Amino acid sequence: MVDVTAKTATRRVATARAFVSMSREVLAALPNNPKGDPLEVARFAGIAAAKQTSTLIPMCHPLPLGHIDVTARVCENKGVELTATVATTAPTGVEMEALTAVSVAALTVYDMCKAIDKSMEIGPIVLLEKTGGKSGSFKRSEPKRAERKRK
Repeated sequence: MVDVTAKTATRRVATARAFVSMSREVLAALPNNPKGDPLEVARFAGIAAAKQTSTLIPMCHPLPLGHIDVTARVCENKGVELTATVATTAPTGVEMEALTAVSVAALTVYDMCKAIDKSMEIGPIVLLEKTGGKSGSFKRSEPKRAERKRK
């Protein structure tokens, strides 16, 4: 692990996003899932995952997380968007915690819906924004819709 003992603890916040693409059939079945509400279970899974990031990723520092917010939003006829914001006051950032939260939340949605359709896709998983720390702020610039369609 990188030595962060000489660094000053500062407020750091990171937001990440993941997307689970799914068929209209799966989207329609979300409210009636026999395992429970996939969106709410995914929220809790994401929160739990953020707290376990340093256990899952070997070179990641354990951090005192002061705030974790995971949201799940149905995007009509497309899938589920998962967003996580994590905050701490520590000598290193929380990007990995936010990325872990949305990754596990997306896996949870997949797990709870795979009986209906195993062809769901997870991705992209991206860091949207981070603030604090020596490297400063980062904000992902979203391509315009026309540019996304060309790719």
